[in-house]
Amino acid sequence: MSPRAPDDPLLEPAVPALDPAVPALLAKIGGYPQHHGGLGVVRTLGRAGVTVHAVVEDRLTPVALSRHLSRAFVRPTTGLERQDALVAAMLDIGRSVGAPCVPVPTDDEAAILFAEHYATLSECFLLPRVPPALPRLLAGKASLHVLCEELGIASPRTRAPVTRDELVDAGRELGFPVVLKNRDAWTRLRDPAVGGTTAVRDERDLLDRFAPGILPPLLVQEYIPREWAEDWITHLYCGTGGETRVAFTGLKLRSWPPHAGVTTRAVALSNPTLVKLAADLCRRIGYSGAADLDWRYDRRDERYKLVDFNPRTGAQFRLFENVCGVDVVRAMHLDLTGRDVPQGPQVDGRVFVAGQLDLPSVLAWLREEHRLPPALLPGPEAERAWLSREDPLPAAVEAVRFLGTVARRVGRDVRARAARGSLWPR
Repeated sequence: MSPRAPDDPLLEPAVPALDPAVPALLAKIGGYPQHHGGLGVVRTLGRAGVTVHAVVEDRLTPVALSRHLSRAFVRPTTGLERQDALVAAMLDIGRSVGAPCVPVPTDDEAAILFAEHYATLSECFLLPRVPPALPRLLAGKASLHVLCEELGIASPRTRAPVTRDELVDAGRELGFPVVLKNRDAWTRLRDPAVGGTTAVRDERDLLDRFAPGILPPLLVQEYIPREWAEDWITHLYCGTGGETRVAFTGLKLRSWPPHAGVTTRAVALSNPTLVKLAADLCRRIGYSGAADLDWRYDRRDERYKLVDFNPRTGAQFRLFENVCGVDVVRAMHLDLTGRDVPQGPQVDGRVFVAGQLDLPSVLAWLREEHRLPPALLPGPEAERAWLSREDPLPAAVEAVRFLGTVARRVGRDVRARAARGSLWPR
């Protein structure tokens, strides 16, 4: 089956019969207004006839201006709030919705909050029955590595240094380059070690990033050489007891920052081996809910190594549908409202592109490889993170915000260079 253009008026998109009487809530903790995954949630449920509400940072976020959104709850958070205050805020939103609704978390912290406060939040929300401590364990990079070792699942070699001496030892043991990550959910907001997944090329660069003393919660991970690796993603939704309702696999083509960051271009590609690995893992640990798993295939030992387990909807989930028109978010709504999830093979060949982030990833590729990357231009059938003919306003707002973000970063770089220059001898 060839991929379809979701906004093409000449094609009737496949939409499963979701329950229109049960609303949904896009739930988030922390400030990230330019998140295309949240917009994907609003669009996929809105197109299926579900009333969608969203937690937003302000009324001019792209999500808040989608034609598929019924109501925006302006509740900016930082992740520094007490959990009881966050629970109270979610209950207030749920009561304002006026009917039990399906929450769709787009960050680990929100997923953890719903799991750990299931008894309280189930007053207003339809929630998957996941073991309360499991999402926090899976979102933690060090605790995930320990779990993989216990279950015999391949993962990159990993260290969690506390001091600079341990940091040096980790870099020398794993070999450069190494990958740095924030170790845990919540602490990545309260005491971030790095701005995001970061590749570090040498020991000097590693040490320059941290002041002497105790390190912030940090993970150092082996970097599998790009020439020996493939980056794969698995998105799935599991029902009670970890039974898989839908599972999809795809190949990551580009990311930003390069080789370590957010997916900017990916293609849906069936991989039965990876589906089995992910489904078996979720069943063994009893995971229930949406999940976004990152794997790195290492040709040196021919193993798929689990890099990240995000216990929530992934930003690029709209890359995937089965032939019945079911994606991960639609599967969640169907299952939590007691409806059957239509089964069928995934639609291969679908392409996802996050345009404003893909451009710098293309430039980085050109600088490294001295040639243009493959799959440079998306076809008309590509699933675009922002552009939509029937919902154009979010893309326009995102363009303005993105230019503002770029301008601020350039300004910071210029000021930093000027400050360093003022210290140089004349």
